[in-house]
Amino acid sequence: MAGHSDNVLDLPRFEESTKLLIVIAPYYGAIAAQQLASARAVIEGAGATHETVEMPGSLEIPTAIGIAHRQGDYDGYVALGCVIRGRTSHYDVVVNESARAIATLGLAGACIGNGIITVENMEQAEERADAGRLDTAGGAAAAALHLIALQRSMGKAEKGLGFRPGGFRHDAAAKPDGPTVA
Repeated sequence: MAGHSDNVLDLPRFEESTKLLIVIAPYYGAIAAQQLASARAVIEGAGATHETVEMPGSLEIPTAIGIAHRQGDYDGYVALGCVIRGRTSHYDVVVNESARAIATLGLAGACIGNGIITVENMEQAEERADAGRLDTAGGAAAAALHLIALQRSMGKAEKGLGFRPGGFRHDAAAKPDGPTVA
């Protein structure tokens, strides 16, 4: 991610139009504002466009990305939010399940940069949201752009759930009077 290394990749450039969806849970307003500004600057710096949707919490971010990936017309996604550890195990559930769901969507073909900040306290959150320091959101936007570039270089697969566009013929349980077509 940007700010985490001296070896930061240059942003890819795109010949075709490129559109990302930023999905953010703005629970901590000041952190969310910094995250949005940073992600938008990186996306625009690569010549891409973006839209933003807000979700109530970080657990809803993967579901929103899944809906947009199935039904929308986006090339990639940036997941943004901030989860600060509290006194209960809810933190662990939110952190682990949102990361797992985002990884699952990525393995299914969605180009997602995960910029959900997971920290112990507000000071750490501010450090990770600061574009001049760790810039987790800018790094997530860059990651999504790099994944889009990789996917395009290999030929983008059709969206879907494993079904071929236009349908296909499958002979199901045969009946005495001929095959059943599903």
